[in-house]
Amino acid sequence: MNRLIRAPLQPLTYSRWLHLCVPMLLVALWGFIDPRHLWVPALMVAPLGLLPRVRMAEGLQARFLLTPDEWSSGEGAISASPSKRWGDRWRTVLWLEVRMLLAAAAMFATVVLAMVTVELLALALGFPLGDAEVLPVVPPRWLAALLVPLPPLALVTVVHLMGDLVTVVAVRLLGPSTADRLSVLEARTEQLLERTRIARELHDTIGHALTVAVVQAGAARTAGDPAFTERALDVIEETGRAALEDLERVLVVLRHSGPRPSQRPTLADAGRLLDSTRASGAVVDAELAGPLESLPDPVSQEAYRILQEALTNVLRHCGPVPVRVRVEVTRRGLELEVANPLPADAEASGPGPGGAGAGTGGGSGSGLRGIRQRAALLGGTADTGPHAGQWRVRARLPLRGIG
Repeated sequence: MNRLIRAPLQPLTYSRWLHLCVPMLLVALWGFIDPRHLWVPALMVAPLGLLPRVRMAEGLQARFLLTPDEWSSGEGAISASPSKRWGDRWRTVLWLEVRMLLAAAAMFATVVLAMVTVELLALALGFPLGDAEVLPVVPPRWLAALLVPLPPLALVTVVHLMGDLVTVVAVRLLGPSTADRLSVLEARTEQLLERTRIARELHDTIGHALTVAVVQAGAARTAGDPAFTERALDVIEETGRAALEDLERVLVVLRHSGPRPSQRPTLADAGRLLDSTRASGAVVDAELAGPLESLPDPVSQEAYRILQEALTNVLRHCGPVPVRVRVEVTRRGLELEVANPLPADAEASGPGPGGAGAGTGGGSGSGLRGIRQRAALLGGTADTGPHAGQWRVRARLPLRGIG
């Protein structure tokens, strides 16, 4: 009821009224040719619905006049694209016929109620009516004056209700098909997955750089050696520069503009990770076996991030401790393992707050969860946790089916 009361003050009511009246222009033009068969235009518009771009034109008009909010946002329940399938074309044909029918009903109500208003107004002002009377009963002058506002209000109410009806029909017949909705859902899913991947990239890259910088700064302050401080600043500068390059690449992807970003780092760049870890004071025993350069890019890139996250966790939770890194390419796939000793108290009590797994103990942290997700996306596995007195990250990535 409140909507009907507010209808005369809403611009949407009149834009939908205009949409309802537009098809009657064709009927008016045909009236000059053959006024006895005004139903012919309804047959004439049917074949037009088979043209792909007619659906786009009808969709744009419906958005602009029926759902202007969707027009401004560029998205909505009414499609504004050409017909892609025969199902869309037949739905457009049905829409054109239904629109002509609703337009005829709206125009009939408009003409009849407008004539009733004019006749009541004429009676209220004392003018005699001609022969073409619409009113079935001629009321007295005083009653006609009281009834004058009713037909315009009735017309606005009818137009408002028919505007809602034609909008519902437009959404059903001009809206995206099931295949189109699936395509939109797939695109949104891919976008969410890409944003998740970018979030992991930022977590791994920036987290590693900040961890190295914090460890180096703390070690330099403790050592009090100018030469060690100089080396620490060099490592911080190099790690920060690499992190800025990765950050710029991610920002370019988010902006979808600018020059092509540099390639994501692969296991061929693992030396940079190992050097920065060693520069932080950790003793790294690395064993890289197999043709790492020939690995498929997806495997090599995700393995690099797994190695980066594992080394970052070592520095963050254990500090500069001995680390054993083993990367091997076999016929079955790529095997990556990073292990470091657990503190005595952590080994006794198990991983958890305060131990080597602090913040990630039990696999609840986002870093270890990201490692397992990276491996799973490639069809591989990743195990993280204490093993034989050490904290071990072990990943197995298949090579088949990835190119």
